[in-house]
Amino acid sequence: MLRIVLPIVFTLCCGAVLAEPVHGIAMHGEPALPGDFKHFPYVNPDVKKGGKIAYGVVGTFDSLNPFILKSMRTTARGVWDPEYGNFVYETLMLRSRDEPFTLYGLLAETVEWDEDRTYIQFNLNPAARWSDGQPVTPDDVIFSFNILKDKGRVPFSNRLNTVDKMEKVGDHSVRFTFNEKADRELPLILAGSTPILPKHAIDPETFDRSTLVPPVGSGPYKIKSLKPGESITFERDPDYWAKDIPAKVGLDNYDQVTVQYFLQDTTLFEAFKKGDVDIYPDGSPGHWANAYNFPAVTSGNVVKDTFEPKLPSGMFGFVFNTRRPVFGNQKLREGLSLIFDFEWANKNLFSSAYIRTQSFWQNSDLSSFGVPADERELKLLGPIKDRIDPAILDGTYKLPVTDGSGRDRNVLKQAVVLLKEAGYTIKNGKMSDAKGKPLAFEIMTQNADQEKLAVSYQRSLNQLGITATIRTVDDSQYQSRTSSFDYDVIVKSYTSSLSPGIEQIGRWSSASKDREGTDNFAGVADPDVDTLIQHILTARSAEDFTAAVRSHDRMLLSGHYVLPLYHVDKQWVARSKRIGHPETVPLYGYQLPAWWDQSVQ
Repeated sequence: MLRIVLPIVFTLCCGAVLAEPVHGIAMHGEPALPGDFKHFPYVNPDVKKGGKIAYGVVGTFDSLNPFILKSMRTTARGVWDPEYGNFVYETLMLRSRDEPFTLYGLLAETVEWDEDRTYIQFNLNPAARWSDGQPVTPDDVIFSFNILKDKGRVPFSNRLNTVDKMEKVGDHSVRFTFNEKADRELPLILAGSTPILPKHAIDPETFDRSTLVPPVGSGPYKIKSLKPGESITFERDPDYWAKDIPAKVGLDNYDQVTVQYFLQDTTLFEAFKKGDVDIYPDGSPGHWANAYNFPAVTSGNVVKDTFEPKLPSGMFGFVFNTRRPVFGNQKLREGLSLIFDFEWANKNLFSSAYIRTQSFWQNSDLSSFGVPADERELKLLGPIKDRIDPAILDGTYKLPVTDGSGRDRNVLKQAVVLLKEAGYTIKNGKMSDAKGKPLAFEIMTQNADQEKLAVSYQRSLNQLGITATIRTVDDSQYQSRTSSFDYDVIVKSYTSSLSPGIEQIGRWSSASKDREGTDNFAGVADPDVDTLIQHILTARSAEDFTAAVRSHDRMLLSGHYVLPLYHVDKQWVARSKRIGHPETVPLYGYQLPAWWDQSVQ
């Protein structure tokens, strides 16, 4: 049971050595930046703040509370938003985007922890203030974790599961002591992924209800105006307390930020072409190559930028919902995965711009693709290795390459063999089970690009007598159905970082299978997968961590929960020439919070 200790005068004694306050913490190794660093290496410290920017997103919003299940996918962007910058709510520490997983002081000026990570103590910056001028206190920190545990959504509600006690230490510090079930990533999750909320400005009785009342935060912006479902505008807080601390220098550079909402990406792009939106991240190679022949590009008022991050590929693909009995058979999923003709789709739909994805962490040392399991990894796997495809285990596995015709008989024959092992054969032109029930399912899509992929897959499935219907739904219905796992197959993207950790529980663990709002879209509930996730979370060295991620990668690939599609190793962004950005591109790619308005420079 979690114990909350009332204010005490605390003398820390850990053996014979007192923990020294540090300016930053890293998941593995030490922070790259020294204690006297002036700013992150990927910002312009001399940028003049001012001007404005307009972002555009597809969707809608009806709430300003992103921390509850009811509005988790319909909260206005920017309130709690690492992509744009957390405008309103902040964390105890801020993550550097030029290191795999390192955090530096924000609300917490310094931290203290021990080598075994049995506790962490956050020493708050005495200057930290809420937007109403009240100080940020240890009571706010304790309140935040408790209210999120009681009324928040996953993953915020899970933060205290392995915390034994929270203690207020003196006037400016909070100490978390962990129980024996805690993993080594937890201190960093508490520090860098949990919002700190103002106790004096929140009613616990109504916290779990959607609201459009502008909140009190500690961040650099306040909400200026909003039109539910249409737009929200933030204005700079002139009294923002952290504008000069090292982790914030060169960030949050606009006086005004507007986020506009659109029902479809096509209308968003039209708004960008007219100048109503200043930034357009483009994920389609065909669109990137062919859609920018409008006057603003010709005149130079729109600039196209290409960035090359040093990130793993992630996984984009068709996800089979194994909660549906039809997808409970691993051989069936493997057979269905072979039927998609990537070579045809890449050539005919995408001008051969994409690379086939073969691993959840492709393009990094964490990937198992092309790498045989070494002695360290085999020891880590133990008997689990017998459940992994031998070709995946020895690094020789590759998804088949078709002739690009859309009807490669050799690959389709391989799929038929696997489907037969799963109990399916072709009867009267239909792929059917032993009872004669035809194999049929629905692919739910969210937009025209996903629908295009689904139609390509549907065409190939039809050749083997498999019926796939396609249902394209609007954004709100898509969010509702995915949150409640009400689908057969969806198209989904899993981002991957160089420091995977607790998010893997939400994506793949038994604990998340039936918990609405998690990212376990495939419905995975496998004790061996749970074990491998724990290996990632408890790894103490970089070598053990790499071995743990690779073994997890192999297990997911062997399960064929996702039909891998493709990726690109670049980031494409079109922008108004009025918007500038630093020349330095960090490890994680471009960072919008570091961009600025050129017109005020």
